[in-house]
Amino acid sequence: MSDQPASGLPGPNITYDASGSIIAYYNDAPVVYNPGDLAWIIAATALVWIMIPGVGYFYSGLLRRKNALSMIYLSMMTLAVVSFQWFFWGYSLAFSETAGPYIGDLRHFGLMKVLDQPSVGSSKIPAILFCVYQLMFAAITPILAIGAVAERSRLGPLIVFVFVWATIVYDPIACWTWNPNGWVFQLGGLDFAGGTPVHISSGTAGLAISIYLGKRRGYGTERLAYKPHNTTYVVLGTVFLWFGWFGFNGGSALAANLRAIQACIVTNLAASVAGLTWMCLDWRLERKWSAVGFCSGAIAGLVAITPASGFVGSPAAVLYGVLAGIGCNFATKLKFIFKYDDALDIYASHAIGGVIGNLLTGLFAQASVANFDGITIIPGGWLDHNYRQLGIQLADSVSGMAYSFVMTTIILWIMHFIPGLCLRTTEEAEIIGIDDAEMGEFAYDYVGVDAELGYKPEPALSTESVDPTPYMPAPLPDNGSNETTEKAVPAA
Repeated sequence: MSDQPASGLPGPNITYDASGSIIAYYNDAPVVYNPGDLAWIIAATALVWIMIPGVGYFYSGLLRRKNALSMIYLSMMTLAVVSFQWFFWGYSLAFSETAGPYIGDLRHFGLMKVLDQPSVGSSKIPAILFCVYQLMFAAITPILAIGAVAERSRLGPLIVFVFVWATIVYDPIACWTWNPNGWVFQLGGLDFAGGTPVHISSGTAGLAISIYLGKRRGYGTERLAYKPHNTTYVVLGTVFLWFGWFGFNGGSALAANLRAIQACIVTNLAASVAGLTWMCLDWRLERKWSAVGFCSGAIAGLVAITPASGFVGSPAAVLYGVLAGIGCNFATKLKFIFKYDDALDIYASHAIGGVIGNLLTGLFAQASVANFDGITIIPGGWLDHNYRQLGIQLADSVSGMAYSFVMTTIILWIMHFIPGLCLRTTEEAEIIGIDDAEMGEFAYDYVGVDAELGYKPEPALSTESVDPTPYMPAPLPDNGSNETTEKAVPAA
């Protein structure tokens, strides 16, 4: 997010021209904002919205088809729950002007007084626009995490979990990272678009969920061998995510300026390089060019560049892509080493990818790039001889990871003892699939799932009307030809 002095909002109302220069002050009139800035952030909000079903499709394609619909549903359910939570008190807890170092207060409870005044994130856009833009970040973070419940969770209790998790985990981390009063902000942490609040918090929560819920039925057997049921969904989800990430990172400049353009450039570059890197790593094992591998790598690159996109140049983005592709690819092996069932590799892609991005930002952040907006002043990272920045980035990453893991585990533990809120589903529901057990609806014609479960429909015709003699292809003559014509003859 664009930096702003911690002393508070500017006193007079300010008007900017198209270049961002101040042209007038008004002490008793409404603030007049640059229409270009407003239009860009509105568009960026819509772009980030598209990412939410994109997560659903990406996750759905990686699962077995009997659980495909429930994951798409969860993405939209999460958006609805967090939209209410954000209105109720989420925005106030994260971005109230009178917030403490850890969490905000209820100054803006029910979006009270969130109107046309300059926002806490940037004086170039009004608070109401900043609020709806930040809502998209708050909404996408829980769905990244609850992908860890895949194929073994009841859907009803997840509504409660999402509301509570957004309040106890996301809002405090967003406050201490982006609110000018937050302790990481005051310390000088650099997180342009959500390395810690979005990715480290959700990835670590996914790890806590995977460990707490336990393994799926049949884990470690051939029955649960990794095989996406619909690779097209994986690619489609990646398209939505990659497209929306231009608003996710570019919009975090909170204005239509050169810094937003630079953020879009490095976002696309890091995703491209990471996708190619992951795909090549998979090719060395299978000698196949994997679409799933490319998509997984692209997501890893997008995650890693997120905290850095407003601080680094294009050459650094290439390195982000390479290291994210390698680091996240090898991190997917952790679940086999430590024996936890992270079905969608959420911890490897988001938590590890977020940490890689945060730490590299401590090395490659440049004051000159941050100042592309003409406002932001930072000391930079190691490239600018600011060697303490790496330590700040490490402290931010570790604190976010530890806080998310502990608080997520506590939430799950408490819910376990509340009647009706236990997340783990029954073994029978796992067998028939969450779509059928929890929703009674299916992503596809259910014949395919019946075949998976071994059900055999009754024959449509009486066996008396069918010739019981089996047929088999006759052996081909050994004449050295390559003909493939077969002739059906009765079996001996």
